[in-house]
Amino acid sequence: MKRVCTICARGGSKGVKGKNIRPLLGKPLIAYSLEQAKSSELFDLIAVSSDSDTILEIAKQYGADILISRPKELATDNAAKLPVIRHCVTEVESLSGTLFDTCVDLDATSPLRSVDDVKQAVRLLESTDALNIITAMPSRRSPYFNMIELSEDGIPRLSKTLDHPVVRRQDAPACYDMNASIYVWKRDTLFSDKGIFNPSTKMYLMPEERSIDIDSEIDFLLVELLMKQNALHFD
Repeated sequence: MKRVCTICARGGSKGVKGKNIRPLLGKPLIAYSLEQAKSSELFDLIAVSSDSDTILEIAKQYGADILISRPKELATDNAAKLPVIRHCVTEVESLSGTLFDTCVDLDATSPLRSVDDVKQAVRLLESTDALNIITAMPSRRSPYFNMIELSEDGIPRLSKTLDHPVVRRQDAPACYDMNASIYVWKRDTLFSDKGIFNPSTKMYLMPEERSIDIDSEIDFLLVELLMKQNALHFD
């Protein structure tokens, strides 16, 4: 079984300037994902894709096996992540001469995941009939109870309704937030046109305290606080 890990880190972050290499308790943010990938001992190769030479150099210092320069058209504010991952895997396979069975992407801005999360997500793919795995956490809000939308005439209403009203959030159908922490694919599925969701997609559930994706200054401060308080332990 051949496995590749990709870590995609754009240089032009808007929400948190330079977040992918911003120091977090003495290490650049991207270092946590690289260390988790290496500690899992799952991967034949770990690749980092970026449009930033600085990010690529730091990634090399923290153990990336292959550095992939991302094309400008895949590094814009509007660029989707899936084509970036596909480009990275294609380049790694060309450079290494290896066709991988399992492709795993670790989000550089999700440092609170554990090494065991990575192992379990990969195991879920390889031990079931799943074609790809997404990770998520229990949603704090429910579209059936306290998430609202505005109608065309500006009237607030619940995002989703049932035949009977939900008077307690606990009575609403279970909902989940994708945390974008780990994506796992069988190679052929990654390169299909089905996108992230297909009939054989399975979900690996993570707790909220390991699911924070740094997308704002508040997220960064919260992650830093959790680490400082030793609320989480890294393998």
